[in-house]
Amino acid sequence: MSSSPNIITITKEPIRLGQFLKLANLVQDGLEAKIQIQNGEVLVNGVLETRRGRKLTHEDQITVGGSLYLIQYKKDT
Repeated sequence: MSSSPNIITITKEPIRLGQFLKLANLVQDGLEAKIQIQNGEVLVNGVLETRRGRKLTHEDQITVGGSLYLIQYKKDT
């Protein structure tokens, strides 16, 4: 696992897990996201997550393929 997380900035909360995977360029589309999530390849805050619609917010941590991603919310001005 990488030592420092990859920061993914969102401008609207919450974001669904499937949308996050696309935003972070970890999957091509929703079907690929669904497969990856259902195969048990995604952790949210250290816990296995199997729901593509799981809502993510500021400072949630997502682990995919041994890489850690951190959600940062930045208000769109």
